[in-house]
Amino acid sequence: MAGINFEDEKEVKQFLDMLGVEYSYHCYKENDPEGCQRLAEYMESVKRNYEATAQVLKHNCDKHTHAGSCYKLGNYHVTGKGGVSKCLKSAYSCFMRACNAGGKLSIDACHNVGLLAHNGQAIEGAAPDPDAARCYYEKACAGGFAPSCFNLSTLYMVENPRGVKPDMTLALKYATRACDLGHLWGCANASRMYKLGDGTEKDDKKAEELKKRARELHTLQNEQQLKLG
Repeated sequence: MAGINFEDEKEVKQFLDMLGVEYSYHCYKENDPEGCQRLAEYMESVKRNYEATAQVLKHNCDKHTHAGSCYKLGNYHVTGKGGVSKCLKSAYSCFMRACNAGGKLSIDACHNVGLLAHNGQAIEGAAPDPDAARCYYEKACAGGFAPSCFNLSTLYMVENPRGVKPDMTLALKYATRACDLGHLWGCANASRMYKLGDGTEKDDKKAEELKKRARELHTLQNEQQLKLG
C-alpha cells in the first residue's frame, strides 16, 4: 500500500479494483481458501455486492469447507441475504460444517448449531433436541464462548425429555465458567446457587463475590452501551 494517496479518490478506486482482481485470482486460479475468504469480504464490505458475496461464500464453503465462509453463508441463510434462500435448515448445515472444520469462527458456529438444535429449528418439523444442543454447546464452551457455557448451565437446571437430566453440580460448573468468561447472568446464577446451596454447599461469601462480579459486569455493559449511543 506504500505510495497510495488515499486522499485521491481515483487512485483509491484503482487500488481497490486491483485488490479485487488479486483476490479473485487467488481464489479461482490458485484455489486458495483464504483468497476466497478475502474476496468475499471485499465483495461485501467494499463493493456492497451481497449476491456476489454469497456466491463466493458458497464456492469456498462447498469446495474448501472454509470455516469462515461456511459460517458467514449460514448467517446469510438465516436472513435470506444476498439472494440465498431464507432457510434455517440450510443455515444449520453451514454452521455444522464450520463447526467441524475448526479454525476461525468455528466456535461461534458450534454455538449456533447448539441454538438451532435447542430450539428445534435445525430441521423443519423437528422437536427441540437438548442432547444435540448440549454436545455443540460443550464444544463452544471448551473454546471459551461464554454464551454456550451459560446455555449449558441452564440445560442442566431443568428436566428435559431427551437425554439431558438435571444436574445442579454441572449447572453450577458451567455457570461459573460463563462468569469467568465475563457472562453477567452466569455470575448471577452461580451466586444464587451458592446462596441456596444448589449443586454445592451453601457459601455466602462466594455468593457475595459472584454477586459483586455480576454488578461490575452490568455496570460495564451499561457504560459500553452509552458509548455506542
